[in-house]
Amino acid sequence: MLHRLTPAVVFVAVAILAAPALAQTTDLDPRIQKLISEISEERLRALDEKLQSFRTRNTLSTADPAAGAIGAARQWMLDEMRQSSPRLQVSFDTYQVAQQGRIARDIELSNVMAVLPGRSARRIYVSGHYDSLNLNRGGPRPAEGENPADVRAPGANDDGSGTVLTMELARAFGQSGIDFDATLVFIALAGEEQGLIGAHAHAQKAEAEKIAIDAVYNNDMVANEMGGAAIADSASVRVFSEGPEDSPSRQLARYIRRIGAWYVPSLFVRLIARHDRFGRGGDHTAFNQHGFAAVRITETKEHYGRQHSPDDLPGGMSFAYLAQNARLNAAAMATQALAPPAPMVTSGNGRPMLGRQPSGYDANLRWTASPGAVGYRVFWREAWTMDWQHEVRVGNVTEFVLPDVSIDDYVFGVAAIGPDGHESVVSAYVNPPRGETTVVVK
Repeated sequence: MLHRLTPAVVFVAVAILAAPALAQTTDLDPRIQKLISEISEERLRALDEKLQSFRTRNTLSTADPAAGAIGAARQWMLDEMRQSSPRLQVSFDTYQVAQQGRIARDIELSNVMAVLPGRSARRIYVSGHYDSLNLNRGGPRPAEGENPADVRAPGANDDGSGTVLTMELARAFGQSGIDFDATLVFIALAGEEQGLIGAHAHAQKAEAEKIAIDAVYNNDMVANEMGGAAIADSASVRVFSEGPEDSPSRQLARYIRRIGAWYVPSLFVRLIARHDRFGRGGDHTAFNQHGFAAVRITETKEHYGRQHSPDDLPGGMSFAYLAQNARLNAAAMATQALAPPAPMVTSGNGRPMLGRQPSGYDANLRWTASPGAVGYRVFWREAWTMDWQHEVRVGNVTEFVLPDVSIDDYVFGVAAIGPDGHESVVSAYVNPPRGETTVVVK
């Protein structure tokens, strides 16, 4: 069934719905509100203090659990998540990694993973990296005969903060009793400091096994409110996303900001149009490189002097700020997991289903129906802006026309809406890249 707006309605929509990307378009779900309220600042503190108490979590440190290094830390994390909810399927995600790059010897690497099964196989991940690092910049040197990777590396914020956020969300979601459509995965990754090794291994396996990962919310350093330049900010958080501007990663970042404004309005989400901080990287990059939508969520003010240092201790963290960032993750993840999957907006040959019919000057949007959707929301914006400016809810249709709206001047997208009003991430209509032309010259 084809729906269309009249020119008069288009004018009203443009006038009234200016910059609605943060506008609340549905009632808040009390289940999600309750889930958010269950996130405990005190529990985050207790988890982090325990995690940093292990001498080190360096990926190359002693794996024997009795040594109090990475082996002991990952076993404690596994046991803790198993105890937090019987609904969680908790296991080590283990790989045999050969010597390479910053991996100085063959090792067994284990991510710690908790899965909350949903009604469908599509997955939504939240992650942090539990390994830590001490670069010994001006600090004590390893004792003679000591493994350099066994020196004290508390890693309370980098990335104990993202790890305990992941663990606390596993508990909160597992105990929520909510029946999610998507399967939720809470994963603490290893080997980040040696080149995103655990993330690459897991993403590579997921790609090979054709696992449907809709989103990866990667949290790396999310608890520091006072930067090294003595400037504090506990009211905002940064979300970095891989380009180009309408990539799946960018759509996920926009989604986090939109849902966060509804459920955690006191925390401002700063969207950063870079894959990560300048010249640096994180585990979300590995997932992006293997074809999955992933973003990095990170504090606004970093303290470089505490990173990769024995000074990265809980005393330098704000657990109130960490709890706010955990609530942001929870709100967006829960909404996405309750919503239908995002609609497909490309045809079988990969071409966008966007045209100029029926007049030749209209925007004609078509999409593939999403399982469980009862309606859709169409978005559009001027092609030189970064966030959606206009939106309109349409019925349970798979085609919609905006009369006299040029597909050359605007970017368009569509999201699926479920029976309870939860919306999917937006699927954007992206102009496919042009192939290279080779001219044969005699």
